[in-house]
Amino acid sequence: MGFTLVELMVVIAIIGVAAGALVLSMPDPRPTLAVEAERFAARLTLAREEAVMTNRPVALRADTAGYGFEAFDGAVWTPLTGVLAPTAWEEGAAVAAPARAVFDPTGGADAASVRLERGGQAVIVAIDGAGEVTIHE
Repeated sequence: MGFTLVELMVVIAIIGVAAGALVLSMPDPRPTLAVEAERFAARLTLAREEAVMTNRPVALRADTAGYGFEAFDGAVWTPLTGVLAPTAWEEGAAVAAPARAVFDPTGGADAASVRLERGGQAVIVAIDGAGEVTIHE
């Protein structure tokens, strides 16, 4: 008693369809663009607080590779470390154009916006003159 070639091919086809359905139902391992925008906005808010707490200007520098923050000590801009250290964008995310904004020690800022894009989706993270950070999808 054995299996015919047709029976084996049917079983293999069923396994292939099941495996395909499993692969297609798995979520994308990358965080969504909205999550990346929220992470970026949180760091912008932290940079504003850093400027107020240390009583020195803190600048955002964002480009196609990523973003980072710098503090002005009265003579030169120096990159910040820790949570505000330079950070690369998540895989596939990019900005439409380089941006720079400076948070002053009073909490105000240069108005600026950063447009994050990935796979046809776009999210804008905006900084207004009062230093408030908002996300627009």
